[in-house]
Amino acid sequence: MFLRLDEILASKSNSLGSIALKAMLWCASQPYTAAVTLRNWAFDRGFKKTIRVEIPVVSVGNLTAGGTGKTPTVAFLAKWFRAQNKRVAILSRGYGAGSDGRNDEAKELEITLPDVPHLQSPDRIASARIAVDELGMELLLLDDGFQHRRIGRDLDIVLLDAREPFGFGYLLPRGLLREPLRSLKRADIVIATRCDQVDAQSLASLRSRVQRHDPRVAWVEAAHTPLRLRNSEGTTTELAWLQGKNVIAVCGIGNPLAFLKTIETLGAHLVGQVIFPDHHLFNAGDIREIGVVANEATNCEAILCTGKDLTKIGVTNIDRLPLWSLDIELTIVSGNEILEDRLRDVLRSSPNQSLE
Repeated sequence: MFLRLDEILASKSNSLGSIALKAMLWCASQPYTAAVTLRNWAFDRGFKKTIRVEIPVVSVGNLTAGGTGKTPTVAFLAKWFRAQNKRVAILSRGYGAGSDGRNDEAKELEITLPDVPHLQSPDRIASARIAVDELGMELLLLDDGFQHRRIGRDLDIVLLDAREPFGFGYLLPRGLLREPLRSLKRADIVIATRCDQVDAQSLASLRSRVQRHDPRVAWVEAAHTPLRLRNSEGTTTELAWLQGKNVIAVCGIGNPLAFLKTIETLGAHLVGQVIFPDHHLFNAGDIREIGVVANEATNCEAILCTGKDLTKIGVTNIDRLPLWSLDIELTIVSGNEILEDRLRDVLRSSPNQSLE
């Protein structure tokens, strides 16, 4: 479904059916556009209040629906602040949480960051109180925090996927934008993720367009670097194992196309794929479906998924085929000095107002 919707939104077809469908989606986007505009206006004018906490807050978010790489970025920042001996907690809404109250991001980050508390709740003010008053944290990371304006932040980081940064130019559901591009004026840093998957001219054009909206915004470029393969028991193997292997890909993430491209760049032969909606909760029927696709694929030797998906699938083999997740790490390609200067400024920031 995701791939088909993606194709519809990107299509330049002038057929009557395509035009009619896009017109319907545009009409459906107008109430959402009005609500977003009114909400931002209320915060900008002070009718909706922003609450400050007594410790620094760094927000990581995006403009579009779908995967821009927030989880690897949050992990990168948490590790950086932990290296400065700061006690860090992650606050997120917990969208798509399972029966245990945790979603896929939380489960994946627990593996990557075992010493960093992750508090999930739609009420992030309450989570902040727990982090500050009960856990004694010294810094908070807001995961997917750009649209969550109730908590004041000392640094606002916005991620743009360099492959499709502006959600086809329209707000949901006509496009994938969650806010208009003018909202970039609230950002302190823009990180162009997956910059290794586009050419230099496209990156320069993207940077120019962003800085037209806000010339003061800091610009950073990053890539998602594959690290290793890992199974549900924690066993790891080198990426070289994939060379020449016939594999199928399984994912339930916001940007499946980027995952598929990464697999192909590692030298594997992609002979099949099973794509689920973002934050999909896998069940026994899904596992059977994956097994059927793998068995029907040409000489399939392994099944690859993302780290988020592995936490929910939770098996080492499907129909005797090994299931591996592809561990990804954020790598700063350009602008690392700028980013670290801003992060150090956060550590030097003074409190403004306590939680009430």
